[in-house]
Amino acid sequence: MIRLFAFLVEKISLLCQVRVLFSKGVHEHTQGPARERPIAPPPLLRRGDLLEVPRTFFTHFGVYLGDGRVAHLIPDILPVLTDDQRRLAAAVGNARLIAGCLCRRAAVRVDSLEDFAYGSRVLPMERADGGEDAAEEAARRAEASLGGFPYSLLWNNCEHFVTRCRDGRGVSRQTDRFCERIKRLIRDQRSVLATATLGMVSMLYCGAAASTTLPTILIPFTLWMAG
Repeated sequence: MIRLFAFLVEKISLLCQVRVLFSKGVHEHTQGPARERPIAPPPLLRRGDLLEVPRTFFTHFGVYLGDGRVAHLIPDILPVLTDDQRRLAAAVGNARLIAGCLCRRAAVRVDSLEDFAYGSRVLPMERADGGEDAAEEAARRAEASLGGFPYSLLWNNCEHFVTRCRDGRGVSRQTDRFCERIKRLIRDQRSVLATATLGMVSMLYCGAAASTTLPTILIPFTLWMAG
């Protein structure tokens, strides 16, 4: 019973971290007008380089276009609502970003390196084979992608965008790591015991109805078969 309790505490802690990650992501994706200090371009930065900005719980990605400009994909609802370039060029606020996440819409836009970094250190990613020609092709692909796009936190995010510009195929190491953690959680047989216990508690508290009995049986059974 103590092991089960420790397991439940561990998973609740994981869920809390996911909530903090989303809250942090909303704040750090927002393009605010004020910054604590300007950020100089990283050394040896060239047009077509893929950039990453480490955050507390995630990493944001963009493509360097030269002259202190970065193309990056960010959740944004406004391209769906208007073609007014002046409004689209304005900073992406919380309302636009949250609405973009909920409606699964995003925009590839060009911001200054300072706005893209948002107070964090900018790091160049590993360059693709092909030298300057490959870098120039990545920059051109990024410039050709400006505008509104479908958005998915797992399947079409900022990392998919930059790797698609560089390699022609979008991949995300962050998505792969997240899915691997979910797979380990599902295959952990303690999840079966935890869900069965919670199901029994819900049946005792709410009564043995279809809405409580079926999940109590089906969820542990599915986890058991998946493990």
